[in-house]
Parts: sequence; structure tokens; C-alpha cells
Amino acid sequence: MKLGILDQIPVAEHQTATEALEQTVKLAQEAEKVGYERFWLAEHHNSDRLASSAPEIVMAHIAASTQKIRVGSGGVMVMHYSALKVAEVFNTLAALSATRIDLGMGRAPGGDGATITAMAQGQYIQHSDQYDKITDILNLMEGSQPALSEYQGVSVTPNKVELPEGWLLGSTGNSALKAGELGLGYAFAQFFNGDASREIFDMYRNRFIPTEFMEYPTISVSYAATVAETEDEAEYRARPIDLFRLGLMTGRLVPIISAEKAKDVKLSEREEALIARNRHLHLVGTPEKVAAKVMADKEAFAFDELMINANHAEFDSRLDTYRLLAEALK
Repeated sequence: MKLGILDQIPVAEHQTATEALEQTVKLAQEAEKVGYERFWLAEHHNSDRLASSAPEIVMAHIAASTQKIRVGSGGVMVMHYSALKVAEVFNTLAALSATRIDLGMGRAPGGDGATITAMAQGQYIQHSDQYDKITDILNLMEGSQPALSEYQGVSVTPNKVELPEGWLLGSTGNSALKAGELGLGYAFAQFFNGDASREIFDMYRNRFIPTEFMEYPTISVSYAATVAETEDEAEYRARPIDLFRLGLMTGRLVPIISAEKAKDVKLSEREEALIARNRHLHLVGTPEKVAAKVMADKEAFAFDELMINANHAEFDSRLDTYRLLAEALK
């Protein structure tokens, strides 16, 4: 099973964004050494906790700093950009790093309402046309005639490049049919809602049409994970992630703190119960335990690739999660 990393470029408490970005480059280099095949960058806006507002720029830097790992967007949020600009950016990336670029596209805003308004400069966003825009991104990249009127009469440069792999992101199954019809890989964010199912993935496969962007139906599932040599150490390291996710669930963007600081944070019974109820979205334990869970899900849901997200404040904890899990899944 192919392994990948979904990096949101977490900015830990008392860390600068520059330091976080430098760690992301190191993480990609280490991931390449231990056998990961993909390294994706998320897109998030209006947050000082995540330095991942421009995945395509970080992609270029990481591709230039590595040798063989595939580098992708997980994903570029197409609602904010013209199809022409996305097509030009990713054809340029593909021209610079042939055979190593993944274009992962998402329909979410990657931010709050203020983000949507600011990115659109106050103009109204037509949410219903995003699949049309994604179709035209693909058409423009491969040199086909775009369907939307605003893109008639234009062509993408550079052109005639080896196209990147194309992926559509999803977290509820709503985009499965469209991913198949568009001939894209399907990247499912299990750590969002935990709604992965064989039914969703079979629906995607049954509707898949091969394209230049993806020859065969391919499903990647992303999990949040904390892995350590012992259960106790894994729980200790997992606490900051649980607290951060609790903040997201309750509408508060809290700092990414150290495990040592997190162990002293007191929560209400209701908050502890909320963490417990959502723990299935965050895999915690020894390498053997977490690997067994992932393989059981692979058997149940029939997916092809695994992506892991680990946002620990301590860089060594992040490296351990990725390294130990890679070793356990060999």
C-alpha cells in the first residue's frame, strides 16, 4: 500500500511561521527516506496556527528539495481562483518536476466566511459551478476546449507538458460520483467526519472513466494519527492534538501546544466526552495497533493508498509517527 503525508504546516506555540515551513521541508525529505510516496500540502486561510495558505508555492520548494517523492496539493481550493490560473500554475509545476506533481482539488473554502469574502474581493461566489470550473481546469491543462464562456479563446502556457495526476478531495462521499466521471483519483478525508464506506468507494469505481490525469480508479484515505513505541507515550503525545481538535469542534482556534503543557490542561466532563466520542477520527497507539486498524479499514472499505496527518508541536513526535507507521506497514 502506498503511503503519503498530508501536511497542514502547523505553527506550534512559540514557533514562527518560517520555522514551521522549514520543518515541512525537513519532513518531506525524511518522508522520502523512509518510503513515503506522496507529500501533500493543505490550503488554509485566516489562521496563525497553520502556515499552509499557498500550497502551490510550498510544493515548488519541496519538489526542488527532494528527489523522488510525489508532491501535491491536498488540495487547492478552486472556489477562490480562476480555472486558467490553476491550470497555468500546475502545468508550470509539472514542467519543472515531471512525473512528480499531484493536483488535488477541493471545493471547500479552507477558511471562514470572512476568508470567502476577502478571497473574492467581496463578490458573490457561485458555489454550484465548482464542478464546471474543475472540468475546465482539466480541459485547459490538456489543451481541450473549455466549456465555460469566460475561458473561450485562451490557452494555457506552458503547454504540451506531462500532466500531473489529478485528484478530487472529499469528506462525505458527495464528490465520489464526480471524481469517477471526471477520471480523477478520489482523496477521502477520514479524519474530518469518519464517514468512509465501501458503498462510497464502490460508487466511485463504478463511475470511473480513465483520463490522462488518472488511468485507473485510485482511492486515498487520510487519517490523523499519533504513533509511539508504547501506548502510554502515544496517549501523552496525542493530548495536544485532541485539544486542538476539540477547539475546532467547539469553534475555538487554540494554540498547538507541547505534550508537556497539554497534560496539565483541565477540561470539563462534557469536553472530555466530546474528545472521547470523536477519538475514532484520531488514531492513537503503538505502530502495531494503528497499522492493524488501518489495514482493517482497508479490507472493509477497499481503498488503495493511505495518507497520514500529524500536527504535533514537537517535530520529533511528528517524525516518529510517520517513521514508526511506515515500518509497521512494510
